Amino acid sequence: MNDWTAADLTYPRPQLVRDGWHDLCGEWAFAFDDNDRGLTERWFATTDPYDRTIVVPYPPESKLSGVHDPSPHPIVWYRRTVRLAKPPEDERVLLHFGAVDYIARVWVNGVYVGDHEGGHTPFSFDITDALVDGTEQVLVVRAEDHADDVTQPRGKQDWLAEPHGIWYHRTTGIWQPVWVERVPTSHLTEVQWTPDVSGARVTLEASLSRLPDRPCHLRVRLRVRDELLAEQTVRLTGETGRWDIAIPAARHGQHLGWLLWSPECPNLIDAELELLDDTGQQIDVVRSYVGFREVRIEDGRFILNGQPYFLRLALEQGYWPDSHLAAPSAEALRREAELVKALGFNGVRVHQKVEDPRFLAWCDRLGLLVWGEMPSAYEFAPRAVERLTSEWMEVVRRDRSHPCVVTWVPFNESWGIWHIAEVPEQRHYATALYHLTKALDGTRPVISNDGWEHTVSDIWGVHDYTGSGQTLRRRYDGPDAVARVLRDRRPGRRKVVLGDPVDRGQPVVLTEFGGLSYTPATGEKWFGYATVSSAEELTERLGELVDAILDNPELAGFCYTQLTDTEQERNGLLTQDREPKLPIETIRAILTRPARAVPSEEIDAHRRAARAAATPT
Repeated sequence: MNDWTAADLTYPRPQLVRDGWHDLCGEWAFAFDDNDRGLTERWFATTDPYDRTIVVPYPPESKLSGVHDPSPHPIVWYRRTVRLAKPPEDERVLLHFGAVDYIARVWVNGVYVGDHEGGHTPFSFDITDALVDGTEQVLVVRAEDHADDVTQPRGKQDWLAEPHGIWYHRTTGIWQPVWVERVPTSHLTEVQWTPDVSGARVTLEASLSRLPDRPCHLRVRLRVRDELLAEQTVRLTGETGRWDIAIPAARHGQHLGWLLWSPECPNLIDAELELLDDTGQQIDVVRSYVGFREVRIEDGRFILNGQPYFLRLALEQGYWPDSHLAAPSAEALRREAELVKALGFNGVRVHQKVEDPRFLAWCDRLGLLVWGEMPSAYEFAPRAVERLTSEWMEVVRRDRSHPCVVTWVPFNESWGIWHIAEVPEQRHYATALYHLTKALDGTRPVISNDGWEHTVSDIWGVHDYTGSGQTLRRRYDGPDAVARVLRDRRPGRRKVVLGDPVDRGQPVVLTEFGGLSYTPATGEKWFGYATVSSAEELTERLGELVDAILDNPELAGFCYTQLTDTEQERNGLLTQDREPKLPIETIRAILTRPARAVPSEEIDAHRRAARAAATPT
């Protein structure tokens, strides 16, 4: 595993790192604009309305923001002065936002520099031309987030005044880091990596802000620790390019052990990219990294690096009581990944949230699989389709180079496509997003609609909250029983698979199960799927459920609901303050027991025949 220094912990974009950045998190002036007067009254050019202070990047609903007002405020404004000198003519200044929910408009010194729609993805503006001589620059952000707009992808943010059911307090406005950096006029803006294990190479896609006025080259060096794996220099003829970089060491099977990435051996290849002029002088330099691994599905199994791999995932809401969707600190993201690993899981399904890239970077470095899921909208309408599709493409683009990300999930439990079984347009939507995702990234499995009512998927994800291990054993006992689950309206009271899908050897994974709540206080508002009254009963029931899955060769993995308590949803293995409800070693012993041996070829053939016979029409 590669070392990662403490200084790297705070950098907001771990896969394209550049020195010389300036963190803008901290105190900003702040104002609510419930009557939408700010644009007319030019709040971007005055200090008058800013009557509060907020700590960025914490949302105003949260305690850590210093505002702590959970009531709906559809429009909020931020203002901050920053000491920033105007750069020389051959440099530019970029202003970066990790995420702002939901529509952001930005001004610098009263000059409008741009906008972005989508509450979960990053964006940047070149603010150079808006800077003034001197050192004090004024930054203003207007964020618009309507709690009652169900066409916005909002995930589990509640539209009601108080959280109910499985929905939580909202996260409005800035909730991921804000920073500036000075860059050359011609600089690298994007780096994407695609590993090809069988081809012993990686594919690099890189983009520039603009071509330099003189001929230039891109030099790429790939290293593992101090060993140089590959070096390649290419001449640039356009602002975007795609190149294959051979890794000779990967051609020999005996070397793959220290090159391949997996949860057990999270090897990473460090990358340095230099933009050079024709004399060899450096124009720009960035650091990145690659995970050399491959994933696919085959014969009812999830395959990692050519071998069947049993999935032991935790449902990760990524929600903190004092900061909501925003992480309380960069260190908290590392600790979250370390806890998942310590408990015995080999991955997480990030649920109804696009997680901070720094968390994904720790999953890359510590060795955790991640399922990336799109936060849902709650209405099927043209506007909702446009919004979710546009933002989902940004999500895939942002995260597809992370080796930890192994599965994409555009929809969950038919949220926003409530009538998918009866309405052809909704089925077309789910299927279209499956194919769009595969077009953007053909290297990972995609699930059209996790939980039930799949149209076309690479994995049949099933949500089953029975509290009985015996029921789980009986329900999935053999290929015939599994085929009936895929066909019948249970366990989620809806068909798991719609239409007449092609059997491509899709694995069956219980992508939500468990949900055990440990002794909620009498009369306290809480939500759970089953209740236990003691630590001993929690240990017994958890072991019973997990054993039922591990003993079943028809199942390729599980995702336990859930990692932490979240608001009123009290069914975590950890409290909302990340304290374990059982000794960590007890949970780990339950989760890491070996799964039953994979089925023989004869059983594989029986499974395929049973599923073919039970294919729904």
